[in-house]
Amino acid sequence: MGERTAGPRRRVVVTGLGAVSPLGIGVEASWEGLVAGRSGVGPVSRFDASDLPVRIAGEVHGFDPLHYVDRKRARHLDRFAQFAIAAAQEARASSGIVVEDEPERVGVVIGSGIGGMETFETQHRTMLERGPGRVNPFFVPMMIANMAAGEVSIELGARGYIGAPVTACATGANAIGEAYQAIARGDADVIFAGGTEASITPMALAGFAAARALSTRNDEPQRASRPFDRDRDGFVMAEGSAVLVLEELEHARRRGASILAEVCGYASVADAYHVTAPDPEARGATRALQLVLQQAQCRPDQVDYINAHGTSTIYNDRSETLAIKQALGEAAYQVAVSSTKSMTGHMLGAAGAFEAMVAVMSLVKGVIPPTINLDNPDPECDLDYVPGTAREQPVQVSISNSFGFGGHNVVLLFRRDTL
Repeated sequence: MGERTAGPRRRVVVTGLGAVSPLGIGVEASWEGLVAGRSGVGPVSRFDASDLPVRIAGEVHGFDPLHYVDRKRARHLDRFAQFAIAAAQEARASSGIVVEDEPERVGVVIGSGIGGMETFETQHRTMLERGPGRVNPFFVPMMIANMAAGEVSIELGARGYIGAPVTACATGANAIGEAYQAIARGDADVIFAGGTEASITPMALAGFAAARALSTRNDEPQRASRPFDRDRDGFVMAEGSAVLVLEELEHARRRGASILAEVCGYASVADAYHVTAPDPEARGATRALQLVLQQAQCRPDQVDYINAHGTSTIYNDRSETLAIKQALGEAAYQVAVSSTKSMTGHMLGAAGAFEAMVAVMSLVKGVIPPTINLDNPDPECDLDYVPGTAREQPVQVSISNSFGFGGHNVVLLFRRDTL
């Protein structure tokens, strides 16, 4: 099929989902854990963390890469790329897309905030202890952050548009947004889009702990991630992946695909304020929310659910709450807002994609996952955070917020009432 010419922007829908998370392998296992209000946070088990000030994380348990790739290939893949392949395979199966039919029109946009951190640490130790001649020749391609997108494109045989954004904790959301725009302007018909991360390593955990960004509630890991709660003391590192199949609407209709939601808004704007702290006046986050509402021609009172970035840090939770109030006005107090990081922990570069998946599932299932551990709300965080228990209600419009170090503010808006 030839290249598309410029013309009206095309509509983009979601037709497939895949996930790997601390709550389980696969979308259904992850969703069931969220709706049940179950925490996936526990003591670090992948290495001895006894000397670290933080010894808890949201690890993925029971993941076997040999369920997705052969043994030889698995040895040449960092864990973050293995997660991405697993999520992409599930997304392909759920969408029913046959990539081989038109591989040049199928793309991949999958990012990672950090990339192959485990490989980097392992190979650095090998060089120090055994010399440079013993460094794995696959070290670089295993480590670099774009390799999840590259490996997934190889796995799927997708030869179309490809990208790999790296925007810290906004990475997964940026990947979905960039894929949405690429399809809308005609650069592809189908794109596997998302994020992946596997950075629960001694160095990464020590680095975030040194920055005093992490919760030190080591004795109560399941209660450590507590967004919007007065007693929160930092986020909890986690790992995982999520991949969404984005598709041009008429392309999806022609093949009889099950359409889950329409992507109707994407904004990515900068704070230009600080490398780690959000703007206390929430100007960037507010503007991103306003932009997606304008793009989607959606009134604030039409928004049913916002999946918050909700990291369980003092500054982020207050800034995000302010942004929602500034962007939605009085309607902010009617919208359901929840942070699923209360259950998964913070999946870093995968978080935005996983939470976009949650926003889509809320539309499909008519259920809003809760914010757990919200026992004593911060007085400055005064919205409806769906505390403790999932809520059944119709959801026609959902939003997913993602904010990253460096001042990245990314917002996605999904609708079902347009289909």
